[in-house]
Amino acid sequence: MQLNDLRNITSEYKSTGQMPVMFIGHGNPMNGISDNAFTRALGKMGQDLPQKPAAILVISAHWLTKGTHVLVAPQPQTIHDFGGFPEALYAVQYPAPGAPALARETKQLITSTNVMEDDQWGLDHGSWTVLKHMYPMADIPVFQLSIDYHQPPEYHFKLAAELKALRNKGVLIMGSGNIVHNLRQISFSDNAQPFDWALSFDATVKQKLEQKAFSDLVNYQNLGREAQLSIPTNDHYLPMLYTLGLVNKNEEIEFTYEEIQNGSISMRCFKTTV
Repeated sequence: MQLNDLRNITSEYKSTGQMPVMFIGHGNPMNGISDNAFTRALGKMGQDLPQKPAAILVISAHWLTKGTHVLVAPQPQTIHDFGGFPEALYAVQYPAPGAPALARETKQLITSTNVMEDDQWGLDHGSWTVLKHMYPMADIPVFQLSIDYHQPPEYHFKLAAELKALRNKGVLIMGSGNIVHNLRQISFSDNAQPFDWALSFDATVKQKLEQKAFSDLVNYQNLGREAQLSIPTNDHYLPMLYTLGLVNKNEEIEFTYEEIQNGSISMRCFKTTV
């Protein structure tokens, strides 16, 4: 099938102005059923968008693959991809429809690599624990793009730029991970104080975002010991690079939430604004 054919299939997604892009620090899966400052902020983020999305594309830290995959399932399952949590969390369902036509158009837009279709994955907790608060009616089509975990950071930043056309079709593109994510030093105490290195690196990233020094963030390995502690593995950091790769020159970064949860998890969220 040719790209023009796919554009005809998705002609219902007409441009009504360019959608912003978002990065969400999703944190602990328990946020999926919690009522706290973060989850209330998610609800406001959904309400504050200039228009209701026609569809949502999530790049989640929890879909890591060899090669890049796109979810084409017409009715994605709700994946409970965690262990040791209360039964109430496993009972949650987020029955949003999929967006197979848009998923296949996404596949065609990406020319830098071969993208594989996947109908077996679903919405992992990097997606549904966030969207449950943003759009509790689950009435917006949702699909996911995987992260090829065998590729370097620059690969992900550049790949994201190929998705910009989706923004003109009312698609909200969202990276979902965490800027600081060190599970080795996490504390589940209600009174957990942020580590100094977590606060410092989160502030460094905030400053780089304000300056639009995206190259420094792609090459985060050069940001010193605080970066090493904050990003012991980069699975939760890479979704932010997808968001940055979608930012246009005329756009600025607006921070929509900031907090360090559990001592070593940055919940920082941001979106683009003109």
